Amino acid sequence: MLKEFLWILRQTKSDLSPFKTISKWKKDIAGWRRFWNSYSQYNKLAAIENRAKIDYFYPCIGDDTVETTIEPTYFYQDAWAFEQIVAVKPTYHIDVGSQNKFVALLSKVFPLTMVDIRPLSLPLDTIKFVEGSILDLPFADSSVESLSSLCVVEHIGLGRYGDPLDPSGTEKAVAELKRVIKPDGHLYISLPLDDSNKIYFNAHRAFKEEYILKLFSGFELIEARYIYGDEFGDRLKSGFGTGCYHFKRSAY
Repeated sequence: MLKEFLWILRQTKSDLSPFKTISKWKKDIAGWRRFWNSYSQYNKLAAIENRAKIDYFYPCIGDDTVETTIEPTYFYQDAWAFEQIVAVKPTYHIDVGSQNKFVALLSKVFPLTMVDIRPLSLPLDTIKFVEGSILDLPFADSSVESLSSLCVVEHIGLGRYGDPLDPSGTEKAVAELKRVIKPDGHLYISLPLDDSNKIYFNAHRAFKEEYILKLFSGFELIEARYIYGDEFGDRLKSGFGTGCYHFKRSAY
């Protein structure tokens, strides 16, 4: 328990760092200064009846950045998977737990069922939602022609999303995905990579690519792409990243 206690102290010290607090404070002050300057200049330009009123203020401080900030993992992996699936043109697609925006867009192209342990808070007429677990998918053996599960299997069994704790959660999830794919069916998956298998509790696990390919034995690797920081490419590197894999189940 000593290691855990020392970690908590270090984390608390980092979160309460005066330099971090001062930096954020200066950034907020600068943002508010720009807001008030913009408000004043806008009203000088506008006719009296079209001036902005304090009653309807809706300050969006910090949105005036020099570039549009994008979270690289979901940006790249979702675009990659979308392109791969569209190229194959399945008659029906199943998604298990991927990001809802990816699923929503894909459902406008192909008939689609989404499976997740938690129901979506908003309905969409093109998404057939089924509440279920990646450890017990509601599909028969060898019945699914096209399935995606992006940044999902690495979380299974860590309790992050309210799921039961299970040290073998990832391996069981992969086995269940493999079970439902029909011969010549396609599977699109992404998960964290690292130089060795690691558990970043309770966020996710990360794996050596060698171990990932072993988990998907019996499946042909059609394509692999990699995300390292804000770079997306076809070369495996050392260190932490994300692997995007398109597998095809071998025919009988």
